[in-house]
Amino acid sequence: MRRVRVWDLPTRLFHWSLVACFVGLVATGYTGGAAMHWHARFGYAVLALLVFRIVWGFVGGRWSRFTSFLYSPARVIAYLRGKDDGKPKAGHNPLGALSVFGMLAVLLVQVGTGLVSDDEISFTGPLSSFVTASQSLSATWFHKEVGQWTIVALVVLHIAAIAYYLVRKKKNLIKPMLDGDEAMVTPVPPSRDDSHSRTLAAAVFAVCAVGVTWLAALG
Repeated sequence: MRRVRVWDLPTRLFHWSLVACFVGLVATGYTGGAAMHWHARFGYAVLALLVFRIVWGFVGGRWSRFTSFLYSPARVIAYLRGKDDGKPKAGHNPLGALSVFGMLAVLLVQVGTGLVSDDEISFTGPLSSFVTASQSLSATWFHKEVGQWTIVALVVLHIAAIAYYLVRKKKNLIKPMLDGDEAMVTPVPPSRDDSHSRTLAAAVFAVCAVGVTWLAALG
């Protein structure tokens, strides 16, 4: 066994920042009232994180790039059937990859509907003036009734998968997301995680944050 750097620091910070924002969104969303101002701020933070992760999926560390966990349908089906091709793996397995892409897509839709929503009580999205009243109301309904429960379901499935791997397969998926390293039987190339890549990540996130700030100011 040798430990390999799989998750670079920017990816780990993205993951745990997203977790913190999710908790903040749930808390402020159910509190309502004045807390909706913070709900919006958490939403903007999530948007900045999502845009960053999409960019980082092309320029980040080896195992954070989408190409490292972009599996064919046949590969996913084979994995679900318990068939292993014998190739050394690091990072996301086929099922984990589906979870990542699914979560990114659902979160983008949720943030998008939040930007154009208007609950006519305590919150109006910054882009609601760019759509019709009926479209805004539909987006608000989706955001509150469909989007949030879809995300909750995905989070529950994610936690259940982590527990399954820990209990049944004796594989801790949390530790690598904390220290970045994964124990590998067969050596695999590590992800780049040095001062250069971290500086690049900081610059990318800064641009994303500025872009989201500009977007929020439109309202």
